Amino acid sequence: MTTAPARPEPVGDCPPAPTATSAATATDPSVRTSRPGVLAAVAVVATMVMWASAFVAIRHIGPDLSPGPLALIRVVIATLVILPLAVRAGLQVPRGRAWWVVGSYAILWMALYSVVINSAEHHLDAGTTAMLVNVAPILVTLWVGLVQRAGFTRPLVGGLVVAFTGVSVIALGNDGAQRSLIGIALGLLAAILFATGILLQKHLLRSMDALSVTWWGMALGAVALLPFVPTALAEAGSAPASALLSALYLGIFPTALAFTLWAYALRRVEAARLSLSSYLVPAFAVLLSWVLLAEVPTAAGLVGGTLCLAGVAISRIRTRG
Repeated sequence: MTTAPARPEPVGDCPPAPTATSAATATDPSVRTSRPGVLAAVAVVATMVMWASAFVAIRHIGPDLSPGPLALIRVVIATLVILPLAVRAGLQVPRGRAWWVVGSYAILWMALYSVVINSAEHHLDAGTTAMLVNVAPILVTLWVGLVQRAGFTRPLVGGLVVAFTGVSVIALGNDGAQRSLIGIALGLLAAILFATGILLQKHLLRSMDALSVTWWGMALGAVALLPFVPTALAEAGSAPASALLSALYLGIFPTALAFTLWAYALRRVEAARLSLSSYLVPAFAVLLSWVLLAEVPTAAGLVGGTLCLAGVAISRIRTRG
């Protein structure tokens, strides 16, 4: 005789794990409970593709729109696109100390990160920039080790050594050392801002829905970027249509849609596990930049970038005991 097992309770922000039954039917609890996981996986893959395309779009727009104005245009478009969706879903308003977290998230990720990543791509190709930014998962792990006193495992230390060896290869192997060093510094700063944004966003998602968190981040990020309005108007007036259309794409897809899907997934998956999905971004970015811009990283960029990603992978190895 078999009995249906009890459904496990949710852990943290993650949904219950699927249950096993003797028959798979449309009313099977395992089918119902697995659906959120499938949707989260689809959301992650879509987000990674759109974020990869953002590196290519930024590189394409770079000659026509400077970093600050492009960041402003991108975030304002995203804010306007998400607003009706957020209102219709019931926009939540932050309360108390949550305003400080939302404000920090908006300024550091939505505003400053956008400016920094735009600046980095004035010095590095799209693929190399993407590989540098994806050092972020190591930084998230470092934060957990320091703040939560989880300690520093051998895989983490080894991953740090490998990743920053990769950064050194990129720096020493490219032509134009000063130009490369500036780009690398900006790429690593973007990684720090990216990691900080993930941690702040995860905290907010404990008490707010994904759409509200995303919209408030975009809206306050746009406010922080308002000083760039005069320059943005001047540059947009002389920019070619292709650059403006690319900026429109950047605001709608890699920003409004991708950040919303990311927040949806982050609410359902652990931040550390979800950060592993960022491995897909550099691969997609290199492929898209090759197809659309006829641009591939240098040999040093590919080798160094691969070491960066390998370092991140090593840092995520779980140790026993």
